[in-house]
Amino acid sequence: MAQVTEAVTKNTPSTASINTRGIAASEMRPWGSFTVLEEGRGYKIKRIEVNPGHRLSLQMHHHRSEHWIVVSGTAKVVCGEAETLLGNNQSTYVPQCTVHRLENPGVIPLILIEVQNGEYLGEDDIIRYQDDYSRSNK
Repeated sequence: MAQVTEAVTKNTPSTASINTRGIAASEMRPWGSFTVLEEGRGYKIKRIEVNPGHRLSLQMHHHRSEHWIVVSGTAKVVCGEAETLLGNNQSTYVPQCTVHRLENPGVIPLILIEVQNGEYLGEDDIIRYQDDYSRSNK
């Protein structure tokens, strides 16, 4: 397998800039779970599942923007001053340094794909303004 990977890297110049890292297992949270599907320099792709009636922190990130695509369920999204409901195959963009929140107001699990872009994508780049699970840091 290593020989095949090496040969592909040598023959495909664009793959040298991808630099994909290890992929994490699912991580449980009080509101549901997330799984890192892929991560590389400047981006991370997650599958997020939010349990019915739960929501994530009202939060902001200094170093990344996020794109959310709803796979199933209903998403209530707060982004800045706007509040939106999204259904299957709908999406939204959360700019860097924008206060936002994701909620599942429905009766089935909300599943979405999140694409993060930025210079730093660590889980500690979260400023929490309000949190249902006492994790606020503001």
